[in-house]
Amino acid sequence: MNQNQNEQPETTPRDPAALPLFTPDTAPQPRPGRVRSQFSMPLSTGRPGAPPAPTEQAASGGAGSVAAGLAGVSGRGAHAHAGIDWALVARLRAQASDRLSAALGGDRRALDREAQQQLGRSIIVGLLETEAQEAVSAGRDPLPLGLQDRMARAVFDALFGLGRLQPLVDDEAVENIEIDGCDNVLLEYADGLLKPGPAVAESDGELTDFLVFVASRSQVNARPFSPAQPRLHLRLDGGARLAATAWVTPRPAVVIRRHRLAAVTLDDLVAGGTITGLQASFLRAAVRAKKSIVVAGAQGAGKTTTVRALCSELDPWERVGTFETEYELGLHELRDPHTGGRRHRRAVAWEARPGSGEVGLNGRQAGEITLDDLLTDSFRFNLSRQIVGEVRGREVLAMIKAMQSGSGSISTTHSANAQGAIRKLITCAMEAGAHVTEAYATRAITEHIDLMVQVHLQTTSLEGEARRDRWVSEIVSIEPGERETGYATQHVFRAVPGGPGVANVLPEQLRDLERFGFDVHAFEAEAQMNGART
Repeated sequence: MNQNQNEQPETTPRDPAALPLFTPDTAPQPRPGRVRSQFSMPLSTGRPGAPPAPTEQAASGGAGSVAAGLAGVSGRGAHAHAGIDWALVARLRAQASDRLSAALGGDRRALDREAQQQLGRSIIVGLLETEAQEAVSAGRDPLPLGLQDRMARAVFDALFGLGRLQPLVDDEAVENIEIDGCDNVLLEYADGLLKPGPAVAESDGELTDFLVFVASRSQVNARPFSPAQPRLHLRLDGGARLAATAWVTPRPAVVIRRHRLAAVTLDDLVAGGTITGLQASFLRAAVRAKKSIVVAGAQGAGKTTTVRALCSELDPWERVGTFETEYELGLHELRDPHTGGRRHRRAVAWEARPGSGEVGLNGRQAGEITLDDLLTDSFRFNLSRQIVGEVRGREVLAMIKAMQSGSGSISTTHSANAQGAIRKLITCAMEAGAHVTEAYATRAITEHIDLMVQVHLQTTSLEGEARRDRWVSEIVSIEPGERETGYATQHVFRAVPGGPGVANVLPEQLRDLERFGFDVHAFEAEAQMNGART
């Protein structure tokens, strides 16, 4: 391709409707004996960044064919990438990005995201028109209409979405995506099945470069990703969470977690077999009684889904603040299925910001804003309840501060069992600095956590595949006091093989949950049936 033919004039109009591509009368006429498609990309009406469903005209291969290629995401599946020249997609994405930056004068905040996507569509149209013209001029047949559609979709996804990953993220049946190198992809489906997926890049280098591009394009909270900072954590459009690492692993590794159950309730978990009706009664009462709860489990066990279900029991008018390293809970975005309004009408979400550049005298990188900083600021926001998301390390200090400042906090952490989760949180607190002694960490955590809810993840191998099942195996109450450990625990629901935990012992301090709707008599009956002492 002649590079000069693709250079965008400096006077590129900001309004896409003013571009020549949107005025068919000015478009170049096809050579005699040749027929080529005319491109158009209408605005989206579906998911953020997704164009509308195909029109009859597009489906028949006439004008608007590329609109079909940029159509809704359902049904794209494995066919979305058939026959695509990915080297060409990468080149067109780079050219489109340069033209978009030039049109915006280097300031991506000059237009909002929707307007940028509209302008991006017009640029992609121009690039594809040029490709078709050059093919005709060289005596070659232009790409078939169906392939033109897929090329348009692929370039758009590469510029504004996740490139070759986008069809996988858009697939409602896919829950998690695990990538260990560009061509080693594993998909976890909603029913728990694990199956191989398609390659997501031509090389590991291309995958890494694309991750750098995705991390840097955020207008609000761009994330560094480089050999100097080889870890990447960010929230994607639609609520999925991406974690990636490169340069410190043999091949770039990526995990995308899709939370299909955003507006999940405790009753939904009962219907799915994750908890029993009795566990739901207990947890519902615990949330309403403002007990502080930590949900523990292995990676991918469903901790965030469980927290969302717990939060569904909050009063819609309760003033709630969430604090996360990357937005994931999304309480501020959830909609009431009946009214269409916000489910949590007074929810405020805070997101930490990683620093970049040189480390200051305080030992922190320039621009860094931690969960602890955000939590301190939130004390003037009239909050009734502070929810700290995932606790992996130093976040435990923010969790402790939230629990000390009020009641009813909820968090998650990683652990193999409930007892181990307590010890893990104590260790995390001690690792925050020499000023945190074991005695202080133990007292601070066990004095303020009322319940530990353990979510069990079980993977079963099948023929060439695998299945993963999840359930709440333990619910443990915590009290300070024992001499040796500094705290005492009691299994309210104890683990049993193959399914959710069963009633065991109800501590005296939790009997007041009956006032909040807990069925104590049903608990005692189940406990006696299981041979427990109540």
